Order: sequence, then structure tokens, then C-alpha cells
Amino acid sequence: MTVIVTGGAGFIGSALVRALVADGERVVTVDMLTYAGNLDNLAAVFSDRNHVFVRADICDSAAMAALLAAHTPRAVYHLAAESHVDRSIDNPRRCIETNLVGTATLLEAALAYWRSLDCTGRQQFRFLQVSTDEVYGGLSLTGRFDADSRYCPTSPYSATKAGADHLVRAWHRTFGLPTLVSHCSNNYGPYQFPEKLIPLMVLNALAGEPLPVYGEGANIRDWLHVDDHVAALRAVVDRGRVGDTYLIGGRSEARNIDLVHAICRVLDARCPRGAPHARLVAFVADRPGHDVRYAIDFGKIERELGWRPRFDLKSGLAATIDWYIDNQEWCRRASAVYGRQRLGLAGAP
Repeated sequence: MTVIVTGGAGFIGSALVRALVADGERVVTVDMLTYAGNLDNLAAVFSDRNHVFVRADICDSAAMAALLAAHTPRAVYHLAAESHVDRSIDNPRRCIETNLVGTATLLEAALAYWRSLDCTGRQQFRFLQVSTDEVYGGLSLTGRFDADSRYCPTSPYSATKAGADHLVRAWHRTFGLPTLVSHCSNNYGPYQFPEKLIPLMVLNALAGEPLPVYGEGANIRDWLHVDDHVAALRAVVDRGRVGDTYLIGGRSEARNIDLVHAICRVLDARCPRGAPHARLVAFVADRPGHDVRYAIDFGKIERELGWRPRFDLKSGLAATIDWYIDNQEWCRRASAVYGRQRLGLAGAP
């Protein structure tokens, strides 16, 4: 049986593709190869007989319909998205087009495909919308998001993901399409594009450049290793209850400034010539509308599907940093696309 992964050349998508192919699944990777889509991320599986790469735009309805008809998947993992808050502040329309219009286009194609299947095929098919905890807005210093938390998005990125989630649920309730929705906390791990906090700090530190920390660095995030996230997504598609929502977290909360200092300590040990790397920390103007804290209650997926994170932040972070140190050519090519400049100032002076 075949599965389709949209956004499969990105960070989370490529980790999912690599894991599925390694387990013998036939995978069709769909990616537009915009700035964060990177075929280097798929090098380990690109020529595998169980892997097919299709360059296509999820906003192209004819291409999506043809894709589904040609490959007859048992499931669609929908990860294609504009996924960086700062970029959504600079260009909200692009976020709207990809995250909202693209999801609606894909849902229309998936519904037509699903209706064309026989009874068994319709019962087996799944469409997973991979979303974010940011749709719920920010938390105070207590409490955690769960599947019943109220949506309160605060950035163009989170607003478009929230809208896409509602579309997916509407296609299930109105048309019967067998959909599921997942919400994850902040991911980290190998192959993450350097606009995100952890790779940005590592690459800047290795280059002896400032480590820009927004505001006072007091914002708190729950950190989830990408391989744990991938295992959870597979559990949701394979065993999740159609129409349900599953939250996926790492049980690893940390203030941004504490995480940056932890990165510096690992780099001090790995690259003592540049130590102490904490001297490079530079506090900069905060992100507009920056949510204070995100935290996940993932008790539902733990109880119902038997999933729980395997990585703790200390060991997962150290292994991630080692990967970036050992893969400087990947880092060089990724940085050629994005020069690690500040984004998302919303026109602020």
C-alpha cells in the first residue's frame, strides 16, 4: 500500500518519509521545493524502489487529483505548509495561500478520490492534518493544552493553521471524509531549516556570530524530537479514531534563554576553541505578538494509542548539535538559501 506525504522534503516531512521507507512502506513525497524544501533531506531514500518524488503545488487542483488517481494511497499525511511565524508576519498572503487554499484544494481532491474507492478502500483511507499547538494561543505559567482547548491563534501562521484545521474537520463532518488532526509542540532534530531557534543558534555559534534571543528569552516552549513526532503521526494514522484530535508533546519545557545556554554548554564541550559560546548571546527586539508559553497534555495519545516520547531534551539536544557539527555541507547549502538574517519585525523600527 502507498502513502502520500505532502511537504515531504521539509524537516518533519522528510523524517516521516525516511522512517516510512525504512519500514518498507511505498511513499510518494510531494513538495513544491520552496525555500525550506530540500532534496538533500531525502538523499537516504531518494533512489529507493519504494520512494517516488513528485514536485507539485498543493494549490494545483489538477495536479492533486492526478497524483491521487495515479498512486491510489491508503493515507495522506498533510504536512505541506508555510511554517515559520516570522515569515508569516512578513508575508501573510503566502501563508494564507499555502496553508488555507492549499489545504482546501487537497481536501477537494482527496474527497473525490475517496468517493471513487470501493467500500474496503473507503474504510481504510485516512487523511491526517498535521497542525501545531500554536492554534491555541499562549498559556500563562500554568496549565497545558489538550484536545478540548479553545482556539485563539495570535499570528498569521497560527491563524491559517487554525483555519485549515477547521476545514479538515468540516470535510469530515459534512462529507464523511475520514480525517484526523494532530497538534505538536516545537520540533527539533537533524535537517531542521536554520531559521528555527536551535539550528540558528548552533550555526551562528559555530560561525562566531551573535545569538539573537527575542525579548528577555523568557518565552517557554515544549520541545519534541522529530523522530518522536514521526512515531506519533504514524500511530495516529494507523490506530487513531477517525474525526479525533491528538496532541503530541515532548514533556520537555524550557525557557528560550535556558535552551540557548544549554546549546552553548554542549558547544563549549564539542568546540572548546570558540568557548565560552554564551558570550555571543545578544538580546533583540521581541517578536510581535510573541506567546508566553506553550505546553502539551498528551495523555490522550498515550492512553489510546500507546505512544510516548523516547527522547529527553538533554540527550536529544546534544545529538542534534552533533549532527549539525558533522554535516557542515548540508548546513552550508541550507544557509545559502537563507542567510540567518532577522525576519518578522512587522515594520518595527
